[in-house]
Amino acid sequence: MTSERKDVWAAGKLYEPYVGRWSRLVAKEFLAWLEVPAHGDWLDVGCGTGALTETIIRMAEPRSVKGIDASDGFIQHSKAHVADPRATFETADARSLPLDSGSRDAAVSGLVLNFVPQPERAVAEMARVVRPGTVVAAYVWDYAGKMELMRYFWDVAVALDPAALDLDEGRRFPLCQPAALTELFMGAGLREVEVRAIDVPTRFRDFDDYWAPFLGGQGPAPGYAMSLSEERRVALRDRIRANLPIASDGSIGLVARAWGVRGRT
Repeated sequence: MTSERKDVWAAGKLYEPYVGRWSRLVAKEFLAWLEVPAHGDWLDVGCGTGALTETIIRMAEPRSVKGIDASDGFIQHSKAHVADPRATFETADARSLPLDSGSRDAAVSGLVLNFVPQPERAVAEMARVVRPGTVVAAYVWDYAGKMELMRYFWDVAVALDPAALDLDEGRRFPLCQPAALTELFMGAGLREVEVRAIDVPTRFRDFDDYWAPFLGGQGPAPGYAMSLSEERRVALRDRIRANLPIASDGSIGLVARAWGVRGRT
C-alpha cells in the first residue's frame, strides 16, 4: 500500500456517519465567521453530500447556491436530500468551474481542497467566479493535530503497520496547516487572508458509534481499514478501543478541529 492509492468518495449514505455529521457542525461556525450579506448567489465547491450547502440555505439567506462535486454519487445524494429550490447541483471539476467570471457573491469549499490535484487551480477558479470584493473561503480538517477521531485511528494503525504512515492524512496533506493555507490563498491573488481554528465536539454514543463508520470504505482511513484482513482489522479495532477516552457510560467525547481560511478578491 502506498499514498498513491485512490481515495474513495462516492456513497453519501456511508460518508454521512463518518465525517458528514461533523462537517455540518463546522459549517455553522464557518459561515458565521464569513459574514456574507443575505440574498447572494453562492458556490459550494466539492459539495459532497450537501452539508455546507444546507447550512448556507439555513443560515445565510441566499438567493441561490450551486454545489459542484467531482463525484456523481455525491451529486445524486445531494439532489435527493437537499430539497430547497434555491439549491442546484452539478458534477464538475473544481479546477475548471462551469460558471461565468464574476457571477457569484461568495465561493466556499468544505473539506475538499486537499483532495484536489493542483489545489491552487481550484482556489484561482473560485476567485475567478466571484464578484470583486467578495469572499472566497474554505475549511479543511486539522489532520495532523486535533481532528481526534482520525488521529486515534492513524496513531494506532501506524503503530501496528508502519506502512500505514504513507496513508495518514496528517502526513499526506501538509496543505492542512495555517501557513500553507495562507500561502495558497495569497498565491491566488486574494487579499485580507485570515486563518482560524474551528473546534467542534464529536461525541459518540459508544465505541460502535465511533468504529462503524470506518467500515464504510469512504475516505483514506475507512479505505485502509477495509483493505485489511479480518484478523488485522480486529487487532486494529481492539487497540483503538483500548486507547480511546471512554467514559463510564460508554460514550466517547472527542474534538474535531478544522482550519478555516478566507480572503477577498
